[in-house]
Amino acid sequence: MSESKQYEIPKRMVVEAYKRVKANKGRAGIDGIDFEIFEKKLNNNLYKIWNRMSSGSYFPSPVLAVEIPKKSGGVRRLGIPTIADRVAQMVARMYVEPAVEPMFCEDSYGYRPSKSALDAIATTRKRCWRYDYVVELDVKGLFDNIDHGLLMKVVERHVKEKWICLYIKRWLETPFITRGGMIIQRKSGTPQGGVISPVLANMFLHYVFDMWMKRHFPQAPFERYADDGVVHCHTREEAVYIKECLSTRFEECKLELHPIKTRIVYCKDKDRPKKEELNEFDFLGYTFKAKYIKCRDGKMRYNFIASVSKASAKAFRNKIRELEIHKRTGCKIDIIAEMLNPMIRGWMNYFGNFNPSAMKATLQCIERRLVKWAMCKYKHFRGRRRRAEKWLYTLRKREPKLFAHWGAIYSYC
Repeated sequence: MSESKQYEIPKRMVVEAYKRVKANKGRAGIDGIDFEIFEKKLNNNLYKIWNRMSSGSYFPSPVLAVEIPKKSGGVRRLGIPTIADRVAQMVARMYVEPAVEPMFCEDSYGYRPSKSALDAIATTRKRCWRYDYVVELDVKGLFDNIDHGLLMKVVERHVKEKWICLYIKRWLETPFITRGGMIIQRKSGTPQGGVISPVLANMFLHYVFDMWMKRHFPQAPFERYADDGVVHCHTREEAVYIKECLSTRFEECKLELHPIKTRIVYCKDKDRPKKEELNEFDFLGYTFKAKYIKCRDGKMRYNFIASVSKASAKAFRNKIRELEIHKRTGCKIDIIAEMLNPMIRGWMNYFGNFNPSAMKATLQCIERRLVKWAMCKYKHFRGRRRRAEKWLYTLRKREPKLFAHWGAIYSYC
């Protein structure tokens, strides 16, 4: 390494950062350079990143602004940095994440290497059995509204490398550019889509919410995944008070709790029969509500459990429909299986952990799409659904592992 460099950044860190960025895939930024183009001059491109970061002359390119629809309506603005900027952010993240990870609370689950959304679901499920009320939290536009001044105070407190603080400030201030060429200056927020953004959001909310809750309401446990969270309370009065205090706390930190999505929910079941207006909530794609299920003693009762939400099931069915497999009559059935199985496995692996029987109706939707494909492909099935269903049944008996869901759809009752 040259001694003339202002900051000591090993070249191997840049190489490793690129490998991680490439593994995450993603589209090209505002410069239009994708991974295929970037790799044509890979060594030169990585050297430029290292050289500029080491000398203090690194300035990020504008961030491509892309709007995607939300499940709940409206749009969410994603910021897509260039590949070079994503590599630079990953270099910084590789320094910052190990330094701040030990300080994070046990009940913070989002974007952490040792935790997952399913861990948060499991903990929420257990605590809902012990606490009667839940305050369902949603931070309105977290990634768009984090105050830069407050965030930099947190960064400078925990990040000792001056070059990282310098570049984080530059990343925060980098403007958006839409596909139409409109420039959007940024006075707050950290781009949702940036490599460094999840860590910065966790650092910010660690002080805004996690530590504040531990200090002021240690009797009320919580689970937080990025900007979504739930707080458990014994009584409605306690839940109302905590909700009011949290609204004030977030306002002080220049954030806002979503006025509709932040609610108080009663965990109603066989042992908690009160009549309350709200007795179910959604968290990380699951719906928590009372379900009439068989208990361990063999008796049927209402229990407050987690199941795949209607919104998550509908979104998955829509993805399957959008593939329009019935039009792929030139494909063999094994090609259709190769196309669908990664999606099916991923969905089942996530939603099959709690009350897997709730997945059955959605998995049956895949069967109907396969029947429709068979009716379109084979002339002797056209207009004859029962024949196509019988053919698919015979195929399933002969090759039960052809589709990822075939072993599950008839075992979940």
